[in-house]
Amino acid sequence: MELPCGLALGSHVTVAATPRAPHQERDPAIAVLRDGEAPAMVSQFMVELQGLRAVDGEDPPRVLHFNPRLRGDWSGRPVIEQNTCYRMNWGAAQRCEGWRSRPDEETVDGLVKCEKWIRDNDERSEESKTAWWLNRLIGQKKEVNFDWPYPFVEGRLFVLTLSAGLEGYHVSVDGRHVTSFPYRTGFVLEDATGLFLNGDLDVHSVFAGSLPTTHPSFAPQNYLDFSTVWQAPPLPDEPVEIFIGIMSSANHFAERMGVRKTWMSSVRKSPNMVARFFVALHGRKEVNVELKKEAEFFGDIVFVPSLDNYDLVVMKTLAICEYGVNVVSAKYVMKCDDDTFVRLDSVVAEIKKVPSGRSLYIGSMNIQHKPLRHGKWAVTYEEWPEEVYPAYANGPGYVLSSDIAHFIMSEFTKQGLTLFKMEDVSMGLWVEQFNRTIPVEYIHSAKFCPYGCIDDYYTAHYQSPRLMLCMWEKLLEGRPGCCSVR
Repeated sequence: MELPCGLALGSHVTVAATPRAPHQERDPAIAVLRDGEAPAMVSQFMVELQGLRAVDGEDPPRVLHFNPRLRGDWSGRPVIEQNTCYRMNWGAAQRCEGWRSRPDEETVDGLVKCEKWIRDNDERSEESKTAWWLNRLIGQKKEVNFDWPYPFVEGRLFVLTLSAGLEGYHVSVDGRHVTSFPYRTGFVLEDATGLFLNGDLDVHSVFAGSLPTTHPSFAPQNYLDFSTVWQAPPLPDEPVEIFIGIMSSANHFAERMGVRKTWMSSVRKSPNMVARFFVALHGRKEVNVELKKEAEFFGDIVFVPSLDNYDLVVMKTLAICEYGVNVVSAKYVMKCDDDTFVRLDSVVAEIKKVPSGRSLYIGSMNIQHKPLRHGKWAVTYEEWPEEVYPAYANGPGYVLSSDIAHFIMSEFTKQGLTLFKMEDVSMGLWVEQFNRTIPVEYIHSAKFCPYGCIDDYYTAHYQSPRLMLCMWEKLLEGRPGCCSVR
């Protein structure tokens, strides 16, 4: 179900559905049996709030993943698991297993994260139920505590309502509050542009109410600060020390604004640095219309002549190299993503440790990394026949010297480059090709962090616009550090 403008405070979605009977586990990796064991029986489903897919070939982000497991959970009991997935990076799961949240645990809009339900090992006889009703009738107990059953039953209709509160999402089933899930940094309510239901259930109806009527991603002028402060200055006449190419997607208006308002400010103030966003066109015309307005105003977007597609991301890498060597004549070329926060002073200081004139390739290096042959990110033997990849720096942030960038563009012109769908592996392959004739300084630093943020980082990946603003404030105060990922 499409939610074209996302959610707003007070928005609610109601689903009426019936869980199906359990079936035998279909995944052979999970369904492996020991001698004498019965086949694993599974019954589960997912209710997800999803965002817009960044590029073709990637899954859309999961703003909220609500996963009741009637059967088949590793615990052997019914559970409800909730999570988010930001930029293909899952957070810590919140599991509700039948116990009410601890009294000292934080609440969400005054509601507990997990309500209690009757578990298989609860000692609750018919006699105790009778005593409960008797005590209630004669008034011997002032406080009434009744344990409800697990809210989902195979073959029985349920009505689930998901609502957006001030501090998080709230789920009630058949009129009873079941779980609450606090908002996590990385998403805002309007990011939830679709409701996705999947798994062992039959859906009868879906109803949404109190939805907003506009979405800022399709009308960025409503929230982007169109101030000349954030405009890119004219290109310098002289060669620059470093050029930063930032990969972005057409609908990532907020991400680009987060970069402009934070670490890109250092670029604008320096005559020896230039930074540009590299963006391919989107499949939706309205997104491209707004993208063009943004590009014309800020002057910091370079269009790559293709549609956003995972297999074509490598073309953005080539465009970054071409711009760095032919447009601004940079001594060093850096590539990063629009959710990467960069401490430019630290990156430049690290580069200067290498004697001038040496060929340089620096980042968080992968050595003897093997391609995945199974699963979602599988690489076929036709795509990559070797058993390991060449040494390569993780894509969220790396730097190479201009002679390597020159070589790459020269070989590309002569059709001498192998183009692989994983852009960071492609770069490793090209650097290895260059290294056969001219020695390259391969420098590994874990401070080019591809998995989030670490202390004394050079680059920090998976940083939302709000996290970037927080990190920028810390940097300006002279105490660089990470911000909470909650």
